[in-house]
Amino acid sequence: MSVNKQLEDVPEREAAAAHERDAGRMNVGEELVRVRRLLKHFPVAGSDDVVRAVDGITFEIFQGDTLGLVGESGCGKSTVGRCLLRLIEPTSGEIFFGDRDVLALRGRELRELRRGMQIIFQDPYASLNPRLTVRDIVSEPLVIHRIGSREEQRARVADLLRKVGLDPDYMNRYPHEFSGGQRQRIGIARALALNPKLIVADEPVSALDVSVQAQVVNLLADLQAEFGLTYLFISHGLAVVQHISTRVAVMYLGRIVEVASAADLYADPLHPYTRALLSAIPVPDPRRKRERIVLHGDVPTPINPPSGCRFHTRCPDAIPECARVDPDLREVSPGHTVACIRVPGWANAPTAS
Repeated sequence: MSVNKQLEDVPEREAAAAHERDAGRMNVGEELVRVRRLLKHFPVAGSDDVVRAVDGITFEIFQGDTLGLVGESGCGKSTVGRCLLRLIEPTSGEIFFGDRDVLALRGRELRELRRGMQIIFQDPYASLNPRLTVRDIVSEPLVIHRIGSREEQRARVADLLRKVGLDPDYMNRYPHEFSGGQRQRIGIARALALNPKLIVADEPVSALDVSVQAQVVNLLADLQAEFGLTYLFISHGLAVVQHISTRVAVMYLGRIVEVASAADLYADPLHPYTRALLSAIPVPDPRRKRERIVLHGDVPTPINPPSGCRFHTRCPDAIPECARVDPDLREVSPGHTVACIRVPGWANAPTAS
């Protein structure tokens, strides 16, 4: 049986049945990932302090959608993605993939679950083993999960390279023989090898030239349409996120401060931090001017975050009460949640589940 056939059929074997269950094959639009009160604290060496990298966040990702996760460097975006895949262990919280409790799985069950969840790393230079050929890199997931014979794996690699716009004849070359954009395409091919349902794209274009960024983003969009993929797209480039995302979550200092559809968030941002981020997007027209919201001061340390709203020390709209009230996410309009006491209607809005 070919690799493609093995990945597409519903085998009778127990492991494959577990993969089918874990991968959460659901109807488009249904909830694929559910995260509740996720925390990840890193201990500080020689101290009782902890770095509150992710500090109690809740969100969902729906089948076939792209959730863009944005914020300044150091806000905890990449930590969220790695916790989701259990590349690092969360401190506490809940993560469900389909109907499976990701944090409760161990050993073989976790291994099988990971067939449905893959990652594209930020740095295409560091994420590929320089001692392996492209064939070995892309086929490694197939080898680990014992899918197909060597020749079937080779055919699968050739097919994947075509899908990402590379010549299959390149499979015997090494990573140093490729440009940054080509390396990222190899990383994408590796992520697709097991036909996953969810791909965490951790700033996949930030290390690439602007012209290449557009090519890779368009490739990701095409692959999503072809394979029905679901993305968690992590980035600090809001223009890129706008192009590819269905919904957008904005993070600040370990917390999510606003979630909305991409159309709503870019048309009507409610949180002061979101408005400041959007004001920094360059306008590709020298005759148009956008009022820039300049935030003063540095991002506070995640070891000892401010009391109340974590953004109040830099917020242009802050009032004394902001230092006392730690706002939760509330749904102020259908599908649009925000954590800010200054947003009209927030006080009477229902808390986001």
